[in-house]
Parts: sequence; structure tokens; C-alpha cells
Amino acid sequence: MFKKILIANRGEIALRVIRTAREMGVKTVVVHSTADEKSLPVLIADEAVCVGPPASNASYLNIPNILSAAMMTGAEAIHPGYGFMAENPDFAEMCREHGIVFIGPTPESMRALGSKAGGREIAAQSNVPVVPGTGVLDDVDAALLAAKQIGYPVLLKASAGGGGRGQKVVRTQEELRGAFGQAQEEARLYFGDPAIIMEKFLEEFRHVEVQVMGDGQGHVIHIGERDCSIQRRNQKLIEEAPSTLPESLRQEILDAGVRLARHVNYAGAGTLEFIVDRDGNYYFMEMNTRIQVEHCVSEEISGLDFVRLQLQVAAGEGLHLRQEDVRLRGHAIECRINAEDPDKDFRPAAGKIEDIHFAGGPGVRVDSHAYSGYVIPPHYDSLIGKLIVWHENREQAILRMRRALEETVIHGPKTTVPLYVKIMDNPFYKRGAVMTNFLRTRLEV
Repeated sequence: MFKKILIANRGEIALRVIRTAREMGVKTVVVHSTADEKSLPVLIADEAVCVGPPASNASYLNIPNILSAAMMTGAEAIHPGYGFMAENPDFAEMCREHGIVFIGPTPESMRALGSKAGGREIAAQSNVPVVPGTGVLDDVDAALLAAKQIGYPVLLKASAGGGGRGQKVVRTQEELRGAFGQAQEEARLYFGDPAIIMEKFLEEFRHVEVQVMGDGQGHVIHIGERDCSIQRRNQKLIEEAPSTLPESLRQEILDAGVRLARHVNYAGAGTLEFIVDRDGNYYFMEMNTRIQVEHCVSEEISGLDFVRLQLQVAAGEGLHLRQEDVRLRGHAIECRINAEDPDKDFRPAAGKIEDIHFAGGPGVRVDSHAYSGYVIPPHYDSLIGKLIVWHENREQAILRMRRALEETVIHGPKTTVPLYVKIMDNPFYKRGAVMTNFLRTRLEV
């Protein structure tokens, strides 16, 4: 096992990695921007290195500074968390060139799966269904021809994208002419790559994802699936595990996820995202080659520590779990507590947290880097923390989450907590009738 690792991230995921590393006797170094010098991970890590000013491209995306920090502190490996450099194959390759282990899949796997176009091709090779669509489109004329063949409405997506950014729904030929160039420019700005693909836009669907873990030698297991259908602007708000899909469909999707990951000899933690329509048809959407924000609900129903498994695989200790060793029990729900105002179209609400008190009690978990007096910087995402509950069944988990939300007190910025209380009381949510358009069609926000 490693003696020391560097964490190239911030916020709750940096703290999450520190906690597991400490339990394993592994020293931690956390990098940070000047805006995060008083953040909890910086305060509790064994070492902290400032790598730049607040802007992400000058700090958390500053590869030379991060590699220098790793070499200066003697870190043997780098955990990228999620976001920032977590799915950057060039960064993973540079780590390898400098003798530093990248805690994640190989650069080759990341390149193959990292683009949506590449993921679609691998899915086809693995006999996993994909939404009708295209590879990378060269120009607007190619896009117009593809849309005519697929049929409107269509969805333009940044091939290198994620998190809902760089996506545009197009319903007519006229819209497409104007939207294609805009989508390319957004893709270039967000991801440094203007490549655009097109898919048939499904008006209503569930977002279901499969959690996998692999050893890089062809051994891949799944650790259940999650339903992440409650979203705003294509970004997740509430996640739960397991889904409420029929058992036969659930198993089919789990098998498809494992099959695709095994096709590329996947190493470490990864997530395969699927669309499930009203008729029970499912389609592969993309693979996230990293740990997910919502990994916690899968940990709660499996009793496994995913960060520990990541470290063990990266350190060459292998993945000793067999599929039959994975025992899933009960139901878990996660609410992402964001510093946002749901009443004003989820406008970010950065600023000082005057006072904060999270819920506790049986079956309640909180992953958060926030504390009373902490100032939420405006430079990054708005996540304050994650409230996770577990119970023996979904009905009881919903009641427990509602109780935990009522106990959660955050004075200062507006948050999404009141919205989640409304959702827990919503009859459609209670019976599992949830699609990605839930907020618009089932709840007045």
C-alpha cells in the first residue's frame, strides 16, 4: 500500500479521500487554491500545498503545479476525486511519465471511454444498446443530414463533456442551424474540445447508472445500480439505490454495464449511465471513469468503501471481491445540499455560513466540508454537502430522509433543503414515478 498520496481536488470529496486514507495508515497531501486555504480538507490533511489563485485553470487544473506538489512532498500516487482532472487522460499519462500512480483507470481506457463518441462505439462492440445518434459531426451540414435521418427533436452534446454542460435540445432545422455553432463553442470553452455528437432526444426517461469496480485484468463486478432521475438542468439533485426498476430489467442493465467495462479491461471505480424510457427500453449514455458524487448510496447498501477499493487496485493489491461477495441490502437516498435558491431558478448563493447543524441518528450519514463560519467561494460548484440515509426499504428511507432534512439547519446562504422536503412529500416521488423532467412536470419550483 502507498505511504503517501496527493489529493488533486477540493471540498467534500477531498475530505472523503482523506478519511479513508487515514484509516488505512496512508498519509495525505491536499492541494488547494488561495480561495480554499481555510477549507476543512486543508485544515486536516497531513500536508497542504497551495497550487494557485482561485480560478480553476490556474489551480485545480494546473497540471505542472500539481505534479510539482506531488514530487515535492514525496507522494507516490494522486487521487483525482471527481471533476477537475479526474477524467483527463493527458494528466493520467503525465503522472505515469513522472513515476506517480494515477488512482483510476489507465489513460488508454479513459481515452477510449472519455468521449461520448468513443463510448458509443465501445457500447456497440459490447452489444449494449445506445440511443440512435452519430459519431463526431464535422459541420452543420452533416448535423442537418443526421437530424433528418434521426428525426427531431435531437440533442447536441459535447463529445468530451459531462455534467449537463455543452448540451442543446433542437426541435427544428432552423434551430439546428443556429445551435450547432453555439454548441461547438460551449464545448470548446468548457472542455477544450469543440467536437459535437447528436442523439435522438427522448422527452421522458429515467437516469439509471451502474456502479462497477475492475482490476484492470478483465475482472469486473457491479455494485448495484442507482436512480439519479431527479435533476435540474441535467445535473443530479437526488440519487437512490437501488432503483425501482423491474427485477428482470434491472439485471439486464447491470449485466450490460459489466460487459462494457470488461470489454476495456477497466481498472478502479467507474459508472455507466443509462437512459430508460417509459416502455422499458434502455440505452447506454456514457461512462464516467471516476468515482461519482453519488457513490455514497451504493456504499450504504453494500457496506463497501469505494475509496479503499480504489487505493487497493491502484496499489497493485488487486480486486478480491467476486460478484457473489457483493450483498446489497436495504435502500439508500442521497440529497445534494447545494448553496442555491430553488425559487430563483437555482441561482448560486455563495457566501458565509453563519451556522450549520446537520442531522444525525440511526442510518444517517453526512459528507460535507462545510462548518460554521466557512465562506462558500463563488469560483466552484455550489455543493455544501451530501445528506445520505439508509433504511430497510424505500418507504422507510423516505421517512428517514424527511426527518433528517427537518433537522438540518443552515443559516446564511439559501439552500436546496426546503425543496427536498417538498419532494419527499410528493406522491409521485413516493411511488417511484420519477423521470428527469420531474421538477417541471410533477413539482412546482
